[in-house]
Amino acid sequence: MVAHARKPYISPQEYLQREREAATKSEYYDGIIVAMAGASPNHNAVAFNLAFELGGMLRGGDCRGFRSDMRVRVPDCNRYYYPDLAVVCGEPEFEQIAGVESLLNPTVLIEVLSDTTERTDRTDKLDCYRTLASLQTYILVAQDTPRIESYSRQADGSWRYDSASGLDAVLPLPALNGGLRFAEVYARVEFPIVPMAEAAE
Repeated sequence: MVAHARKPYISPQEYLQREREAATKSEYYDGIIVAMAGASPNHNAVAFNLAFELGGMLRGGDCRGFRSDMRVRVPDCNRYYYPDLAVVCGEPEFEQIAGVESLLNPTVLIEVLSDTTERTDRTDKLDCYRTLASLQTYILVAQDTPRIESYSRQADGSWRYDSASGLDAVLPLPALNGGLRFAEVYARVEFPIVPMAEAAE
């Protein structure tokens, strides 16, 4: 019988201290530090376009946006995540530990899907993000095809799922009194060519 050594538990304080001094970002999963992989050109292009699209939507209102360097704290799951984009309506609230700040009250969170993160984005992050009382909408954006999905909190506390696809589509964002225009989100993004045999299946 082979005994496997259990990784030592890392406290949030230790993680944040390391993160303040680290050259690259890592997320925190209840005692475990998970290094973040580099993003593809499509991922970066889509995230850039989303930031630009949201910037116009938020201009003149009481909501503000944050890029992927803004860490989000999820207390109920004991997690620290780096979403690709976050929006806060009203005054942002921050946890301050080890000289670093982590956002506590996002209104909208957006993740651009990739092969390495999609499963976590659709499962663990979906479940954890929805424990945040401030969160109104969680958005998943594909990078290899024009498709966006959203989970929106309803008045009764339930969550509504919506999806749209195609470059002519617009996904409404009631939480921000606007909508994501796919033609803008996917501007200059090159999608992989699907062989005819696969497309017919």
